Amino acid sequence: MTRILYFAHDLDDAAIWRRRAMLAYADAKVDLVGFRRQAGRLPGPARVLGRTRNARMGQRLRAIVQARIGLRAALQGVGRPDVILARNLETLPLALAAARRFARPVRPQVVYEVLDIHRLMLRGDALGRGLRATERKLMQGADLVIVSSPAFKRNYFDRYQTTAPPVHLVENRVVIGQDANLVAPARAGRVQPDGPLVVGWFGILRCRTSLHCLDAATRAAPGRLRIMLRGRPARDELPEFDTVVANNPDLVFGGAYAYPDDLSRIYGEVDLAWLVDRYDAGQNSDWLLPNRYYESGLSGVPPIALTGTEVGHELARHGIGLLLDSTEPDAVARTLATVTPTRHASLCRAQRALPQSTWVAGPAAARALVARLRGEGDTQAISIGKAART
Repeated sequence: MTRILYFAHDLDDAAIWRRRAMLAYADAKVDLVGFRRQAGRLPGPARVLGRTRNARMGQRLRAIVQARIGLRAALQGVGRPDVILARNLETLPLALAAARRFARPVRPQVVYEVLDIHRLMLRGDALGRGLRATERKLMQGADLVIVSSPAFKRNYFDRYQTTAPPVHLVENRVVIGQDANLVAPARAGRVQPDGPLVVGWFGILRCRTSLHCLDAATRAAPGRLRIMLRGRPARDELPEFDTVVANNPDLVFGGAYAYPDDLSRIYGEVDLAWLVDRYDAGQNSDWLLPNRYYESGLSGVPPIALTGTEVGHELARHGIGLLLDSTEPDAVARTLATVTPTRHASLCRAQRALPQSTWVAGPAAARALVARLRGEGDTQAISIGKAART
């Protein structure tokens, strides 16, 4: 059995527990340790190093220093891992310190997981250069980098961090176990000529452009377009979220949902899935392949994305969904107005024609990932060059 020590930047992030579930499907023993940003009960056992706050880099740096001082005590009783996985830059120094502690008889593999490129890492000033230099130095102790989108390699590692370890692509596919039918495809052709078109915006809701665009689009056609919002609003980024939703009857917020158990139900309630994200326009938002791309794909719900983004390229490559040239409310409303019952049925058929492996990470994918983390098995990775730029 492979033993993995997983350092999490935010134990309240559902993506952490999805990764843990995927590793567990390969019969790996995962010890979770990390920081928290919310209160309440965690989905499973974990060792908490402290609390951090969104958009408070100074506070998070202090938390890392404190965690490093107390790391030996925090890891008391943890068995020697085969792999140490570090999610985000802030946990990488802790992972490297743990690797030194467990270096005998054989040093564990250290894997750096980068599923977002923070805007600070892309700044052209002294802060950005300093952060990239710090990352470059820390990556000298890592054996592998994991990314969730090939655009992160092209637009960040190729440009800034070309001395990084090998980069391996692990997409955000839906993590399910042996039951590959856990998420049933949505019913095709459910759009009614006299009913509203229902669009689902699910996940971490942090895009101000999306909120106000969808608000304006529904107001332009009252009763003809309805937006179902589910997940976790980032109210530090969208302080107006509750007010906007409360003042528009065609914006319906249904709260959080359980992954993956609720996916079939929430996607079964909508006709289209909103994949647009302009939170970091021109940077991370243009490069990522979000969870809802794979969730909507598996559920048979046609997606809506923006032309020129990585997810937009994926839709065009597969010949699925709707592509927007603009997030202007009028342009969005015009595009959605073209979705007749007949066209919706056609979009659903195109979605279902793709193999389920496009969307699903099952036990076989989990075993391949664990083997790669150990430095074994399929070594197909995105190789990177030599000289790094600032």
